[in-house]
This record gives sequence, structure tokens and C-alpha cells, in this order.
Amino acid sequence: MPSRDAGSQIRRRGLMLVLSSPSGAGKSTIARNLLESDNQFELSVSVTTRPRRGSEIDGRHYHFRSRREFEILRDNDELLEWAEVHGNYYATPRGPAERAMAEGRDMLFDIDWQGAQQLREKMRGDIVSIFILPPSMAELKERLKRRAEDQEAVIETRLKNARDEIEHWAEYDFVVVNDDLDRAFTEVVSIVQAERLRRDRRPGLFDFVSGLLDEPVG
Repeated sequence: MPSRDAGSQIRRRGLMLVLSSPSGAGKSTIARNLLESDNQFELSVSVTTRPRRGSEIDGRHYHFRSRREFEILRDNDELLEWAEVHGNYYATPRGPAERAMAEGRDMLFDIDWQGAQQLREKMRGDIVSIFILPPSMAELKERLKRRAEDQEAVIETRLKNARDEIEHWAEYDFVVVNDDLDRAFTEVVSIVQAERLRRDRRPGLFDFVSGLLDEPVG
């Protein structure tokens, strides 16, 4: 007889959750909260040529590499996707993502629209993409200033690029407006819960349903 929690034990294929937004719109905070509250997720740690900020740890926030090291990884097909953003390269290493999917674990990608496009081209059936919008451009500027990690010229560049990034909102499966962090996070969690229950993500349903049909009644 199936157990009371049989539904949670059905084998499923992991999903690849892509979070994108303009810098400062909140995707990294939402990603961090999701990782802390949901142990089924594993963060895809990006490779970047951007200089490390004082608060960042190599291997935890990013894999920091020189441009030459990055080019070697790219040329050896060790990157699942890559893009140039604000004059620096960012990429997703292939190995960790492929291992997670094979083992049925979920991968979280905190990447920009260019990376999201490349992931869709290669693994469309596994991708769930969410674009995080700020409530206004004025609020976005204030958030960048409150971070106190970038110089004024860098902030202005990020604001200028934000408009180009927002143009790609319609390419995503879901859009969340981050005017309230708790509400935005709850909406992201709801999306994840629904996507995990999709029939085509749960190959274990075939065995489960077969067992139900073979189960004697009475």
C-alpha cells in the first residue's frame, strides 16, 4: 500500500530556475532566500572576469578568473553559457549543472538575459525563467546607492544598461515586480512549487500510476 507521503517520494527530474533582473532589482536577495529556505536547490556559481568586491568570496559568490583563464574554459566547451556584461565576462560552468540534473536536483541560476537565452537554446525543457522588475527606475537607483559597493559612474552605467535589460522581460516564463521583497519571494516560491508538480518533470509517475492500477481493492 502506498505511504501517506508517497507523492513526495515520486522520482522527478530537476529543474533549472533562472532568475534575471537589472542590477539592484533584487534577484540576488531572492535567490539567497530561496537557497536558505529550500534544500532542494543548489546554486550555480558563475565564472566571471569581474574584479572581486571586498565582501565576496571566491568559489562562493563567483569563480573569479582572468580573461585568459575564461577563454580557455570557453574554448574547451566547459561553459554552458557565457555573456559579456558591463565590460566583464560571466558564465555558467557545465559540469555542476549537468551533474545536478542527472541526480534530480534543482539548479538556481542568477544570470542575465543573454545567459538565459543560451540556456533556453540548449535545455529549453528544463528551464523555468523568472524576470524580476523594480517598481520604478527611481527606486532602482536608490537601491544601487544603498548598496555602497559601486562608484557613482558605475551606478550610472548600470542604470543606463537596466533599460536595455528590461526590454527582454517578455522572453521569460514569469515576471515578478519586486515592490515588496516578502511578496516577491512568496510569488517565486509559488512558481517553483507548481513547476515541480508538472507531469513531464516527474518520470516516476509512470511507476507510481502502474502501482496504483495493480493495487487490489476490497
